[in-house]
Amino acid sequence: MAAGGFRPGAHPGLSFGTGQEFATHMRLFDNPDPRRIDLRASLLNVRREWLVRLYRQRVAVPVHAIVDVSASMTFGAHRPKLHVVADFAESLGRSAFRAGDPAGLMAFDSDERDDLYLPVRHSRGVGSMMGDLLRKCADADAEAGQRTATHGLALQRTVERLAGKTGLVFLVSDFHWPLDGLAATLDILAQAFVVPVVVWDPAEIEPPKDDGLLAIRDAESGAHRTLWVNRKMRDQWRDRVAQRRTDIDATFAGRGMRPFYLHTTFDPEALSRYFLEGLG
Repeated sequence: MAAGGFRPGAHPGLSFGTGQEFATHMRLFDNPDPRRIDLRASLLNVRREWLVRLYRQRVAVPVHAIVDVSASMTFGAHRPKLHVVADFAESLGRSAFRAGDPAGLMAFDSDERDDLYLPVRHSRGVGSMMGDLLRKCADADAEAGQRTATHGLALQRTVERLAGKTGLVFLVSDFHWPLDGLAATLDILAQAFVVPVVVWDPAEIEPPKDDGLLAIRDAESGAHRTLWVNRKMRDQWRDRVAQRRTDIDATFAGRGMRPFYLHTTFDPEALSRYFLEGLG
């Protein structure tokens, strides 16, 4: 997808300028750059005018990480999911800087989190800033308790800043909330290239191996329950996880998007394969 803008970068652009992708010819009179005269095209021109070659300029595009920081994102058997997301954000910031792209952070839980808003900037340290904000948020929220979950509306309010704008948007969440509101959010982001990043901890998607009582707590509501885990319960657990993945995939597939699943640790090579497979 070609992007607008004039700041040089690594992505195909809509504007003319320095670049290697030939776009069209123009009269030398209209674009007085004799360095780009195309002698062959000029000789073949029926109007006998000097023609110059125009190229598509490669440009920078803004990169946004929109992160769900609700209570369920602080869960993790070994590390909070938000810490894994922080690793992802650090790597994203470094990659954006190397590509010449500005990067920034937005966040939401039951409401838009303005305290975690980081405007896009082209900076070597933007990845570290995003990672530090997310780690501190994970630790603070774990101590502060739970919030009422109204994620869909909060997400819509958060992305309104990007309405009608192009760019690369990573939508990062565990999506443990109703997906009905996602359609309106994706409409707002229609001009951007959206990458859904689904963050799940292995303890969420794989039941205990042995039979026995299991004390669980809903990360969003704080409600406690005790379950007896047996073979039937394990089968139901896996079936519900598989169904949830199917629902998430189908929701985004309807918009031509394919989620990237993030488990336990962030693997940059896996994300690179995701993009290569999308281009294939």
